[in-house]
Amino acid sequence: MTLDEIMWKLAELGSEQTKKTFINHGVQGTFFGVKVGDLKKLVKYVKKDQELALALYNTGNHDAMYLAGLSVNPKLMEKETLQEWVNQANWYMLAEYTVAGVAAESNFALELAREWIKSEKEMVAVCGWNTYANYLSITPDEKLDIEEIRNLLHQVETTIHEEKNRVRYVMNGFVISTGAYFTALHEEAIKVAEKIGKVHVNVGQTACKVPLATDYIKKIELRDKIGVKRKTCIC
Repeated sequence: MTLDEIMWKLAELGSEQTKKTFINHGVQGTFFGVKVGDLKKLVKYVKKDQELALALYNTGNHDAMYLAGLSVNPKLMEKETLQEWVNQANWYMLAEYTVAGVAAESNFALELAREWIKSEKEMVAVCGWNTYANYLSITPDEKLDIEEIRNLLHQVETTIHEEKNRVRYVMNGFVISTGAYFTALHEEAIKVAEKIGKVHVNVGQTACKVPLATDYIKKIELRDKIGVKRKTCIC
């Protein structure tokens, strides 16, 4: 399928109900309101065409950008392109999921995560924390830098409640990912989770809740899934 054909298909799949949901969540820019499940059905038409996937992201349309993230080959992504992607991620779904997932599976995961975490721009910092959290979930423990991750846990512990809104959300998620996927710091992550307690985030006109990190890690532990890695973090 061509770019125009994909865009027409996205327009057909959009619904007023999904549009309303996206608006309540804070969507920015243009969008048709396509459910993620319906986007996944289109991946087969885009997945083997890297240029088409990149073109979809460059439309600036949320649905097309999300589809691009589901379809692109992360290992073929250039660092400069990922920098362009994060700068175009104008709301949390694109920053926390689309760009963070692709970046985490790219050849520049750690380099970009470290850089983005330090950004003063909320969506860039959000993407940095989630890129690292995703990286933890797919990378063997022996390849992880325990001291760097421990320092990031300490940063969360000492600064989370003063950070920007969505940064607080992903910092909390970083603690959960560390406790769930990195066995060497499982206990330390639990201690940090206990210290930070409940994290308050403005989630807009939605019923979404910020997970309590202690409870979330405990649920994973009860399922005997601590340290079990994911095959992919793109979703």
